[in-house]
Amino acid sequence: MTKTLYLMRHGQTLFNEQHRIQGWSDSPLTQKGIDDAKLVGDYFQKENIKFDHAYSSTQERASDTLELVTKQPYERLKGLKEWNFGEFEAESERLNPEDDPKRHSYGDFFLQYGGESDQEVQDRMVKTLTEVMERPDNQRVLAVSHGGACFMFLRKWLAIDEIKKKVSFHNCCILKFEYNDGEFKYIDSLNLSDK
Repeated sequence: MTKTLYLMRHGQTLFNEQHRIQGWSDSPLTQKGIDDAKLVGDYFQKENIKFDHAYSSTQERASDTLELVTKQPYERLKGLKEWNFGEFEAESERLNPEDDPKRHSYGDFFLQYGGESDQEVQDRMVKTLTEVMERPDNQRVLAVSHGGACFMFLRKWLAIDEIKKKVSFHNCCILKFEYNDGEFKYIDSLNLSDK
């Protein structure tokens, strides 16, 4: 039986606004982040999209976003956390390295600074979301996570050229997937905010 996952990035935060690296560190939602999350909630209500279950990263910016989108109970999962950037946490985004040209991500760069590799992030996101979708009563699921983590999850299921053509990772973007027999299939993305 095919199931549906709506994977959402959290709303804009103070660190997003200040262009700071925001992995396992946290910062509060801005007013724009709050407004955009409410906009997503209104969209789901208007389209009559209801969820059997909802999940959030354990980070405050994700759980705050989820609580603005829906009033239903939810579970916080560490596996949905953002990429750990080690010593680069809360530093300027100007310090981010260039993408690894073969992996189309930061690759192993942050390992040497106490962070995670791209593969580690992808593996935990795939493991966590697969476990979520394998739960028997989960047919239509909402999960709120983070830009880097969502990107690495999507990289598992969609080629980089397709991602560049079809997906924008702005705050509060929503990625829709179908899930069947251990595999996710990207269906669509939605961006309701004006970036």
